[in-house]
Amino acid sequence: MRKELAAFALIACASPALADGYDGYRSHAAELDAYLQCVPYARDVSGIELYGDAHTWWSQAQGRYATGNTPRPGAVMAFRPHRNMQLGHVAAVSRVLDSRRVLLDHANWSPINGRRGQVEKDVLAIDVSPANDWTEVRVWYAPLGDVGRTAWPVYGFIYGDGRAEPRRQIAMAPARKQTSRRFLSAFAEFSD
Repeated sequence: MRKELAAFALIACASPALADGYDGYRSHAAELDAYLQCVPYARDVSGIELYGDAHTWWSQAQGRYATGNTPRPGAVMAFRPHRNMQLGHVAAVSRVLDSRRVLLDHANWSPINGRRGQVEKDVLAIDVSPANDWTEVRVWYAPLGDVGRTAWPVYGFIYGDGRAEPRRQIAMAPARKQTSRRFLSAFAEFSD
């Protein structure tokens, strides 16, 4: 148990997604804000109960969920690994605009205010595949204020059963810019 706590503390301290500006918060007990990844966010908003890295979702969905190449609201767009996105990406379709444009809800795509792990809602994705089959898309990228130039490869869409209810968030703790000495000292006896 001690080793697990020590490992958790080390991971938490090394987290790159510490929120900016701790000084204004009244409670010094709050330490870290979650670094939201695309997988738990897509699972939460779509109700599709798949786990593991985003690039595994497509194969996991086979025989368990319906899949295809037609966007539908609530479906998850499963991106293939490409360039620096080695673990793939998943995003929920919030709205279909036409045969080549959809709006997505996803997390950890664009850095916003210099921070990764942010949620973006209703961002544009454009099908740029030659066959209009959603195998390549360009996606809104906040730092550019436009869809990027990269054509991201896509496996297709995973369709949920529509029964999912989003989990309610009970509380969110503000994060510190740096981990406090008090927090680190609480785990000092567990380190080797």
